[in-house]
Amino acid sequence: MDIKLKKEHVKKEQATMDERLNAIRAGVLGSNDGILTVVGVLFSVAAATTNNFAIFIAGLADLMACALSMASGEYASVSSQSDSEKVVVEQERELLKTDFAGQHQSVENFYVDRGVTRTTAQSIADELLSKKPLETMLSTKYDITLGHYMNPWSAAWASLFSAAIGGVFPLAALILSPVRYQFIATIAATVVAVGLTGLLSAKLSNGLVKRAMIRNIIIGLLTIAIHYGIGKLF
Repeated sequence: MDIKLKKEHVKKEQATMDERLNAIRAGVLGSNDGILTVVGVLFSVAAATTNNFAIFIAGLADLMACALSMASGEYASVSSQSDSEKVVVEQERELLKTDFAGQHQSVENFYVDRGVTRTTAQSIADELLSKKPLETMLSTKYDITLGHYMNPWSAAWASLFSAAIGGVFPLAALILSPVRYQFIATIAATVVAVGLTGLLSAKLSNGLVKRAMIRNIIIGLLTIAIHYGIGKLF
């Protein structure tokens, strides 16, 4: 009994951790997007005019638009995922009523595939389906914990604030720096900011930190070059 309680506790903790990681993921993506879109607008406008107020208003407007866009996008995306999980729950609930034998067989096969003998798998399926049938089906077939769905609001808020904070880096660097150093300061702030988001994304996904940082920095510099070129062209 203690082992089962511990397993349930671990699963609940994992479900909560997944929700937190989803919000963190949205935050990292929002931050990166906020940095790149704002710096892109700043350089494209700065290439066309030297009016600091015009540059500031363009950057600020883009920062707000980007933050709201990222938040609404995350909300829609995560809501769709959450709705899909809820649909699956109802499907499994109905299958337990209409095809219990098939569900029982599915649980048996789940444990047999993991090296348990057929006889033992049958016993496990009998016990689990007699106590927590719906939870068992969701866990074995979809790795979903009943009642733990991705929260669209947490992802949306994380994306909103991180996109806004990320966009502040290049905007503040451009506006607060002396005129002769504005571009250099903005490029430096962008490099630092995208480098940090690359570091965070690599850490969260257990990826290659150095490669992620370099990739993000290259993308940031390309974004600046492309937008500056567009501003000069027009």
